Amino acid sequence: MADETVLIISPIGVPPYSARGIVEELSLISGAVNLRRTINGELLNFSASQFNKYKLSWSCDDMDSPALNVVPGEVVTVSCITELSYLTVGGSPARPVVSGSSRVSGDFTFYRPVLTIRLGEFQVMTDEWGKDVSWRRDGEEI
Repeated sequence: MADETVLIISPIGVPPYSARGIVEELSLISGAVNLRRTINGELLNFSASQFNKYKLSWSCDDMDSPALNVVPGEVVTVSCITELSYLTVGGSPARPVVSGSSRVSGDFTFYRPVLTIRLGEFQVMTDEWGKDVSWRRDGEEI
């Protein structure tokens, strides 16, 4: 159906006609990268592996509002739109895999990750006469 999306947010869901053309942004949390230069200009990595967590943002323009009744801080499970990858031989997925989303291309396996996140801020803008709803929602991996 034209109103479906592969994005799944449990337990709140994604209402029909609220997420067509959705854009998902996946990035590392601010504490994930800790690079410093020595006095000689060499770049060193002081990043701690326990901070290898993701931040998610969704934005969309559609006809209906998303499920925004969930307050910031709520924990949800997300089947992402974005694909991650790993080397097929000798590699493994960094996060649980959305069932049926794995595919192999060349030496790499691509998959959509399942993330447990804590929801952050949201915005919704509604054009009354144009019946257009624009929204944005953020969250970070626990």
